[in-house]
Amino acid sequence: MLTTTLRFGPKDHGRAVSDEELELAKYRPGYDYEVIFGKLFVSPAPNPEHDVVEKHILFQLHQYGIQNPDVVGYVTDRARVFVESEEKTTAPEPDLAVYAEVPDDDWRTVGPFIVGEVLRGEGIDKDLFRNVDLYWRVPSIQEYWVFDIRENARRPSLLVHRRTRNGWDTQELAASETYQTPLLPGLKLVISPPARPTTKRSRR
Repeated sequence: MLTTTLRFGPKDHGRAVSDEELELAKYRPGYDYEVIFGKLFVSPAPNPEHDVVEKHILFQLHQYGIQNPDVVGYVTDRARVFVESEEKTTAPEPDLAVYAEVPDDDWRTVGPFIVGEVLRGEGIDKDLFRNVDLYWRVPSIQEYWVFDIRENARRPSLLVHRRTRNGWDTQELAASETYQTPLLPGLKLVISPPARPTTKRSRR
């Protein structure tokens, strides 16, 4: 049992942690925390440019889920995806996760069939390389989406990893395109958020 309260922050990046410590610790705000191979992975919380893209995609998926409850039971940006094949706790936390049914009290009870990440900051390697491998090890995940905002935050491209028998089949789509997947029949996912309004605020 822990006798003192642990406080985790960016300096704890790479620190080995137990499941008990993760449950009882306090976390410095302004950062996101994941556990990969039993170690703490700390990254800055999303900036507005990242959040705009994330919420734009989530809104479309939420609307689709409302209209197609037989296909999508739950959509969230707060999931923990456990890689059960790893001996030490490994649970990446995607920017979006789509489930066929509502998870129970534990994220381990059901896996998503689509996960997605929006690239950000200096931690892009985790989304482009690390998570490609980790999400492959989660059998429920049929597609992994990566939204690339590096060239233009308002006009992201989309990299789709689609599960096949032999590994991921990868497809890249431009910002101006829409994406259709047989996993979500009838959905035409608009990749780019709508243009910002040009109206300027009046000065008083």
